[in-house]
Amino acid sequence: MKLFEPRQPRRRPVTTDEVHLWQNVVGDVRPLPGRARPDPATAAPVPTPVASAPPPPGTAPARPSNPPPPPRRPSGGLPALDHGHAPGLDRRTAERMKRGELAIEAVLDLHGHIQDRAHAELHSFIDRAWAAGRRLVLVVTGKGQGGDGVLRRQVPRWLNQSPLRERVIGFSHARQHHGGEGALYVLVRRRRDTR
Repeated sequence: MKLFEPRQPRRRPVTTDEVHLWQNVVGDVRPLPGRARPDPATAAPVPTPVASAPPPPGTAPARPSNPPPPPRRPSGGLPALDHGHAPGLDRRTAERMKRGELAIEAVLDLHGHIQDRAHAELHSFIDRAWAAGRRLVLVVTGKGQGGDGVLRRQVPRWLNQSPLRERVIGFSHARQHHGGEGALYVLVRRRRDTR
C-alpha cells in the first residue's frame, strides 16, 4: 500500500494589486496581536505581459512541435462512447450503471502505471472480463495532479479503440465511494457463442 504525503503548496509573492484588494476587503478590521497587514511597498510587482512581434507578412505560423495525435475512430462502424452515453444501451441499464447500482464483478487499479503498461493491462483486463462473462467492471485511473491525469484522459480513448470498443457497451464516471471521477464503471458486452 502506498502512502501519499500531501504536497506543500508553492508559495509566491503577493502582488501589489492583491494587497490593495485585500486592504479594501478588511479596511476596518484590526489585525490580531503580533500580526500586521501586508505593506503594498514590499509586495511583488505585477508582471507586465510582453507582446510578441507579429510574424513578417507571407510567413506561415509556427506549428507545435508535438501536435496531439488525431483521435482514432472506433472500428466496425460502432458509435463513439462517452461518459454515461452508451448508444444502443437501454436507458434503465444506463441509469443503473451511472448510479453504481449494478454489481461490480472485477476491479482494475491502474495507479502508478505508465501509459504503455496501463494500456496493456486494460486490454488484458477487458478481454478476461469479456471471456468470463463479467458485465460491470471498475477501472480505477486516479485523477492525477490537478484532476487532469494522463490515464484519466486516455482510458476512455482506449475504450473507444479497437479491439476494446467491440467488447465494451458503455462507461461512466464511478460514484464517489468507488473513486468518483478517478474511476470508471465499464459495461462489458455479452459474449455470444458462435456455433
